Amino acid sequence: MDRDLREIQLACFSLGDNLFAVDIMRIKEIVLPQKLSSLPKASSLLEGVINLRGAVIPVMDLRKRFGMPMLTNGKGAKLLIVSLYRQTLALAVDDVLEVITVPAAEIKPPPEVAEGVGIEFLLGVCLANDKVFMILDIDSLLGPSGCRELMD
Repeated sequence: MDRDLREIQLACFSLGDNLFAVDIMRIKEIVLPQKLSSLPKASSLLEGVINLRGAVIPVMDLRKRFGMPMLTNGKGAKLLIVSLYRQTLALAVDDVLEVITVPAAEIKPPPEVAEGVGIEFLLGVCLANDKVFMILDIDSLLGPSGCRELMD
């Protein structure tokens, strides 16, 4: 077994007091929030789209997706540009924290009763630097219809 299969690198971010992580290989880049343009008949899951160096990228606010109260100041907010399916999506988060390396064996299944965020969005949980990070399944964020919902 090679080393890459035993450890996973996760990019960590926050939504309020909640700590999340996403596989670093799914993140293309991290950018500051940009001016949103709305799309007619866009999915209710999306805030709008941004133009990032000529690419039109839909934006999903994870606070809204998880039913969390919206931030009023937006200080420190970032956009995680992630790859899902054959689509690129920008995830609006409160702040990006760090990149951690976690042994795959230390990733635990999500708890049966997860407060706040729906368990359907989680791949697992891990402990790093005395903090618990919920590992997001970014492919589940768009719901069962997947990418089709972006374009409907």
